[in-house]
Amino acid sequence: MSYTVDFVTVSTVGLESSPVADALAGLRANEARYFKNKYGHDFTVRPAAEAADEIAYVTRILRDERDLTISSQPLEATSFEVEGVRWTYVFYESGLSINVLYTLADAGKRAVGFKLADGMEVPEELASRFKFARQRSKLAGTIRGSFFVIKGEY
Repeated sequence: MSYTVDFVTVSTVGLESSPVADALAGLRANEARYFKNKYGHDFTVRPAAEAADEIAYVTRILRDERDLTISSQPLEATSFEVEGVRWTYVFYESGLSINVLYTLADAGKRAVGFKLADGMEVPEELASRFKFARQRSKLAGTIRGSFFVIKGEY
């Protein structure tokens, strides 16, 4: 069952099994606020069991582009298109959020972004390969993030 993320009243619905559920809920709400304010889009997620295609898409890009496998269990995912860009998000039990920004037009921006919920350690599979910058968020506390540019076609 899908859940429209409320960024005014932050909820851990769907994220309860995460050891950093409150921070991950804040991170998810931060993304929801961004899309609502910038594009007027309601950020709606589905449980991992109902979002196999989205999770497979992100998993394939990570594997093909950087030979990466995420060890944490996915909890939720979403995929949508706004203004010619396909966005796909997966939220993991560890507190990791991965998003794929994929411009549909040729030669557009295409990247994978990693965000770590406040209080989460950098996952072992990412620690030696990426540097994480910090940003502050009223909803999510301190968010650490990194990214890489996608070179292939997906």
